[in-house]
Amino acid sequence: MAKFQSLKDAVAENLNDGDIVAFEGFTHLIPHAAAHEAIRQDRKNLTLVRMTPDVVYDQMIGMGMVDKIIFSYAGNPGVGLLRRMRDAIENNWPKALEIEEHSHAAMANAYEAGAAGLPCAVFRGYKGAGLKDVNDNIREITCPFTGEKLAAVPSVRPDVTFIHAQKANKRGDILIEGIIGVQKEAVLAAKRAVVTVEEVVDDFEDVHVNACILPRWAVSSVCVVEGGAHPSYAHGYYVRDNAAYVEWDKIASDRTLFREWMQINVLDVDENIFVARINTLKGAA
Repeated sequence: MAKFQSLKDAVAENLNDGDIVAFEGFTHLIPHAAAHEAIRQDRKNLTLVRMTPDVVYDQMIGMGMVDKIIFSYAGNPGVGLLRRMRDAIENNWPKALEIEEHSHAAMANAYEAGAAGLPCAVFRGYKGAGLKDVNDNIREITCPFTGEKLAAVPSVRPDVTFIHAQKANKRGDILIEGIIGVQKEAVLAAKRAVVTVEEVVDDFEDVHVNACILPRWAVSSVCVVEGGAHPSYAHGYYVRDNAAYVEWDKIASDRTLFREWMQINVLDVDENIFVARINTLKGAA
């Protein structure tokens, strides 16, 4: 059952060295604050999972926290490369990085299989694709009913999933509005789930038809972190900080500049820094 606590305490209690961990969000509601707290707590030897890793995973990889990444499409959206991820893969800096690359369809199905408690996901896909030639976890299975050849990948079952959402009610249920991505499946597939939210309300009113409500029994911890998705956006609260993504390309291109930026903007700050950073964005969503 969900309990309300600080983000610092939630990360300390739920994220361990060596965990398989997902910080999920799909262009929207990306849990930057939670990932930054994990960086401050110096977690090590993580396996990161995400459907579309972007800037925040670049930061975690560059800080030497990550042994392996399981993903589909990696990049700085609208800008280009993840330069810290590329440096780790090509040059082993700051350490070697193992990669397991999939398609979006495979990742979505793998999360759904994990949420259902299944060992693998079976779907139509990868026919004629070369990715299976470099990823041993893409297999083929024959349907016992039709004889059709189908793709199979291991289910994704994180030790802990972190997501950001708009609201929690006082019972600990979570409301997500806007683009949902695979946050629901990532939470249900995980052993533990930490949700940062913009605010806590008595109950949910005027819920949009495209909303998702996660029940409190699926959530371990709820943390109020206003602006916790910045520089991504939170539908109804603030817009995407496009300038921050453009800036990141320059920062991440140089190892020294990257380390200096992380020290000033992540290591030397607390979770409340996000409040100040989004003040100029409020009201523009």
